[in-house]
Amino acid sequence: MHKVIDTHCHLDEADDVESVIIKARNAGVVAIVACGLDYQSNNVVLELAQKYKSYVYAAIGVYPWTIPDALNSIDREVQFVEDNMKHAVCVGEVGLDYKKELVRRSSKELQKEVFKDMIQIAVRHNVPLSIHSRYAWKDCFNLVKDAGATKAVFHWYTGPSSVLRSIVEGGYHISACLAAEYHYEHKRAVREMPLTQLLLETDTPVYYKGHRAMPSDTVRTLNAVCELKELDLAEVAEKTTANARELFKIA
Repeated sequence: MHKVIDTHCHLDEADDVESVIIKARNAGVVAIVACGLDYQSNNVVLELAQKYKSYVYAAIGVYPWTIPDALNSIDREVQFVEDNMKHAVCVGEVGLDYKKELVRRSSKELQKEVFKDMIQIAVRHNVPLSIHSRYAWKDCFNLVKDAGATKAVFHWYTGPSSVLRSIVEGGYHISACLAAEYHYEHKRAVREMPLTQLLLETDTPVYYKGHRAMPSDTVRTLNAVCELKELDLAEVAEKTTANARELFKIA
């Protein structure tokens, strides 16, 4: 059994957290980074990190899809992240999403302003960002780079190779998920990304081809990465776990 880390998981959305964690431990998952999306979920992941100390680690942030419903409380949402970073290992899930459905409700400029606030918090606290970048890959990269942020992981990356090369050159990471089993752009990104800057994740509890992901599925992600990169399971598990430990300061 290989030791792996789920670096992007919405554990607060799991139906039975205790059983999910037991299953993950039994599968070889040695740590979980639980990502919040807004004030409510940020509170829950902080509580989970306290309850499952040294196993669950909190990432807190303001997610682009939560912005429209928080227009009157954005300042409070941002301040909560700032005030609680001492209890978190990462600012996330944050970023931009240019899907038309969202842009009609939350403009690109508004999303950028919130994302800039999140980046500055990460810079001030010297922690990484866990970035959602759908259809906004280049803008996400440029904002992070221009702000002088040195630590970031572009989660479930499906963007162009040109931006991926900039991510590599900038010293940032991407995280592979179960889409590495079937999604053309994500598979390409995993193949192209150096192992030294690659992480594993599940994005629990998202559905992949009818399967609801759980942290234990990090092992499936590992298998998919090994197949794509034609590398040994032990080598990929060891390196991606070391990458995660270093980036998130997980002992």
